[in-house]
Parts: sequence; structure tokens; C-alpha cells
Amino acid sequence: MTTPLLGFFYGKKRVSSRIVKNVTSTTWNRPAPDSRKGGLGPDAERTLDVISLGRRVRHLRKAKGMTLDDLGAAVGTVASQLSLIENGKREPKLGMMQALAAALDVSIDSLLGSEPPSRRAALEIELERAQRGPLYSSLGLPKVRIGSRLPIDVLESLVGLQAELERRLNEQVATPEEARRANGELRAMMRERNNYFPEYEAEAQKVLASVGHTSGPLSQHVIADIAAYLGFSLHHVNDLPHSTRSVTDLKNRRIYLTQSQRSDHDPRSVLLQALGHFVLQHQTPSSYGEFLGQRVATNYFAAALLLPEKATVEFLQRAKAAKEIAVEDIRDAFAVSYETAAHRFTNLATEHLGIPTHFQKVHESGIVYKAYENDGVTFPADHTGAIEGQPICRYWTSREVFSVPDQFSAFNQYTDTPAGTYWCTARVERGSAGKFSVSIGLPYAHVKWFRGRDTQERSKSRCPDPDCCRTPPGELSAEWSGFAWPSARAHSHLLAALPPGAFPGVDETEVYSFLQAHSDQ
Repeated sequence: MTTPLLGFFYGKKRVSSRIVKNVTSTTWNRPAPDSRKGGLGPDAERTLDVISLGRRVRHLRKAKGMTLDDLGAAVGTVASQLSLIENGKREPKLGMMQALAAALDVSIDSLLGSEPPSRRAALEIELERAQRGPLYSSLGLPKVRIGSRLPIDVLESLVGLQAELERRLNEQVATPEEARRANGELRAMMRERNNYFPEYEAEAQKVLASVGHTSGPLSQHVIADIAAYLGFSLHHVNDLPHSTRSVTDLKNRRIYLTQSQRSDHDPRSVLLQALGHFVLQHQTPSSYGEFLGQRVATNYFAAALLLPEKATVEFLQRAKAAKEIAVEDIRDAFAVSYETAAHRFTNLATEHLGIPTHFQKVHESGIVYKAYENDGVTFPADHTGAIEGQPICRYWTSREVFSVPDQFSAFNQYTDTPAGTYWCTARVERGSAGKFSVSIGLPYAHVKWFRGRDTQERSKSRCPDPDCCRTPPGELSAEWSGFAWPSARAHSHLLAALPPGAFPGVDETEVYSFLQAHSDQ
């Protein structure tokens, strides 16, 4: 399974105490760091060879009881030049390599061996590599002189500290801007693929075939059969860690779910997403971008199980032939939420029906929570390309739906925009954070396939022109400008770094303690 890995990089400025304090110590399922790997950049292999060669020459010279002067006399050079070679600061020419090998009674291959001749030599090589790397340089610390008088326990400590600092800085501590950038890159990839991922469809079809499910809504009973087929038992508990929707015990092959019925999420989707991580062979995410990619993958996988590709495409093709495509019909046919039906439509509409489309989930405050497009519609975006958190035009269907008397039925509207005319259908749903509109839209040329195309509702948007809906009308500004001082609702999460850790916001100790408490039950 291929997921986007959108790495975050630290610049070469001095690492501040704020950054050091914010690094995490989570481990999750990460393998132990490879002490042979460093952060030297594109010339790492070449630098490593020179340092390793120098340490090997020094080891072999001392094993023969030779001084630098003795070896210099044997190979026809001065001790100072040999010292540069032994310290990894000069790469010897081929002739010098041959002379060194002859003087030390070894072959050139042995002189260039990849394995350090001793544990001490390995530590010296690693510390030298670290001190030449950009991370150590960014700290502004003096370099440690590496010599025979440096105790091996000090070498162990210095190398260990460097490895731990590098590991912690590589842990995700994403700022909101970094998260938005990762979101933007992920959305670009989804647009390029028309939000269609055949590899996830294939995995979902294999799972459905294994339990003999061919049509109809996916029941809890069938989902339990899927879990059993994959080797997992299901456990509903009342003490699930508050920061999680599910916890998977890979040691004992158990999936823990909450007993509570109060949730914004379909419990079937939560379980199927948990199974998706296993089926798609996800590893512990190494960046916030990879975390987002895994979320997209498991959400897609769960939807492909709840609304199987073959059955859903056949349903949509019949609706298209009848010119009666409607998201609410998809919802009812497969017993899923309106939002899930709308999401699934975007997966299949372009690939199988030739219909470009866009999707929005907008809070009643007008802020975009989720969005996708491949039909040329112009979403508001920041300089990173991120859409989430941006205010949508108040004249778009996703905003207008909040002002209609019947908010919980489908509302259809044509909107003229600078990018063209779009027809959209929207519906309001309630969540723990208030009301949200979920909408699907498409260019005017494709509206003939949809129920609701005869709507008389029409609007016009000039966004991103600020005079469209962001700048107050002149009369209101003249009356109130300078006389209004609102007390803004502070969204502290917009200012803070995202919660640290491989799984942002999830307490590792809390999860491990939970698993330990339930492991003997």
C-alpha cells in the first residue's frame, strides 16, 4: 500500500529551547533507531566512507605498533597528512591507498571494509558523522575532540544523546501551518487521482468476498464476520481512552470499541477503519502528512466496504440513465449517513460516470471543515493551498442552506461564480460542534443527470473578490465603522502546535495502560 509521505523539515537556524521542550518521547510501534544512519544529507555515503577509512587506518596502524611518523616514512608522506586522512578530513588518492594497504599488510578491500574494526571505532565514526551533520551544527555547540583519551562511556553517552535528539526532532510536532500544507499536498494528490483509489477498492472487494457479502447494507453481523475472518475479536468497553475512537491490540488480536451510543461517527465505520489499518498494512506514521494519508486510506476502505464498488456503480448508472441521481437515494439504499454517501459519490462519480464534482462540509459559522474538488470550482485557500479553516462565500449553496426553513431536507441551488455556473445540493446535519452542511456540486453541463435540477434557486458569487461578501456594505460601514468592538471567540487550537506524537492528541501512556488493564480479561 502506498500512502503519501509528506515530511516536515527543520531549517538550519539555531534550535531554540522552545523546540527542545516541545519534542516528544513517544515510541508506539517504532523500531529502534539504526545507529548507522545519520543526517548528513546527499553526501552522507561519501562522508561516511572517508571517516570509516580514517578510523580503520588508525586502528590498523596502532595494532602494528606504528606511530604516524613510522607509517609516513613507509608510504612516503608526512605525519600531518596521515593525520588528516585518519581524522576523515582528506580522501587519499589511489596510489596512497595502495601504499597504506601494503604498509599495514592488508588488502585494499580490507582497508575499505564497511564494518568498523571495533566498537570504539564505530562510536568514533558515529560521533564524527553527527558533529559534521546539519542538526549538530544548528545547535551552535562546540565540537568534541575525538581521540584515544576520550573514555568509551563518554562516547556512548554522546552518541546516544545525538541519536535521541534526532529521533525526537523527527517526531511530528506540526504547527497549524505545517498541517495545512500537508492537507493541501494530500488534496492535490486526491484531485490528480479523481479521488479514486483502485488499490483500496481491490482490498475491500477481497474482504467482502471472504465473507460472501454481495449486496445490501453491511450489517453489524457481517462486519463481525469480517473481523473474525481477519483474526480479531471485538470488545465493547466503557473505559476506552477518551482521545480514541477505537484501540487495536495487535498482540492479542483484539479491537476495543466504546459501549457509548453518543457519537458523531457510525460505529460500523469506526470498526472498519480500525480493520483498514491492518488490511492496508499501515506502519506507525512518521509524519503528520503520513498520518493524514493513513486516515484518508482507512476512511476510503471503510466506505468501499459499506458501499461496494460494483453495487454502488450499478446503482448510480441506473440513476444516471433515469436522470435521477440523488445523494439521499445512495444514503437510503446502503443505510449510511448522508456524509458517507456524499463522500462515496466523489470516489466513483468521475471514474465511472464521467462527472467531475466537488464536496464540502461547512460549519454553520461558514468555516470549511472538509472539501474536495476536481471540477474547477474555486475554493478559498491560504498561501499553502489549504482549504480547511477558510470562510466559504455566504452566497454558495453550502452557506445558503442554513437560512432556508427546512434545513434537514435537500436544498438545491445554481450559483454563478467567476469559474462558471455550478449546481449544488446540500443538507444540514447536526454534530457535537453544532450544525454542518454537507454538499455535493458539479458544473452546469452535468446537472441533467441529477434530481433537483429544476430548482428555481439561484445565486451569484464574486468571491474571491472581497467586495462580494467579506467587505461590509457601504451603508453599514458608514454607520458602525469605529463603533463596534466584538469579543471574539478564541480558537486556541489555531495558535498552538498540534498535539505531539505519532498519533496526534492520543496519550501513549493512557493507551498502553488501557491495554495492560484489559490484557488478562
